[in-house]
Amino acid sequence: MRALDENETTAVFEKLFKFTGNNLKNIIEKPSHEGPDKTPGRYCFRLQKNRVYYVSEALVKRATNISREKLISLGTCIGKFTKGGKFHLTVQALNLLADNARHKVWLKPTSEMSFLYGNHVLKGGLGRITENTNVGDGVVVFSMSDVPLGFGVAAKSTQDCRKLDPNGIVVLHQSDIGEYLRMEDDL
Repeated sequence: MRALDENETTAVFEKLFKFTGNNLKNIIEKPSHEGPDKTPGRYCFRLQKNRVYYVSEALVKRATNISREKLISLGTCIGKFTKGGKFHLTVQALNLLADNARHKVWLKPTSEMSFLYGNHVLKGGLGRITENTNVGDGVVVFSMSDVPLGFGVAAKSTQDCRKLDPNGIVVLHQSDIGEYLRMEDDL
């Protein structure tokens, strides 16, 4: 497990910034109360086998006793790098994104299952959407009871959603909590 280099850090921060905006500062500066130290530590990003982990520095120090080959996972896996070098967020990053999301979408109960099966969010299933959402912005999808369901990319702005027909796509699906069941071997 190693620290991210400059290009990898840029790719991770750009993707997180797409969903969190200026709240990215909260993710980076979040205090960690793990370990025997009285003073709170910090969280950091580490790379292990093309997967990026969000982990406390105290846990990283204790994990140095384990060899790289035998270390499987440490902290929260927030994404992975493809063979082409692009960074993709995984469903495990949902709690991190939901706490710091800049743009949010709430689904009606009738369309939650459709989204959890991997389908895009349609206008007919849209309960609410935050103001000033633009096309291409990262959006976190919630149920009407504020349970985070997944995340995606806005296909329409807030103003365009008002005059869209009910079968128009509002959010392009990227990841959802249904992946824990559909792809449990790959996670």
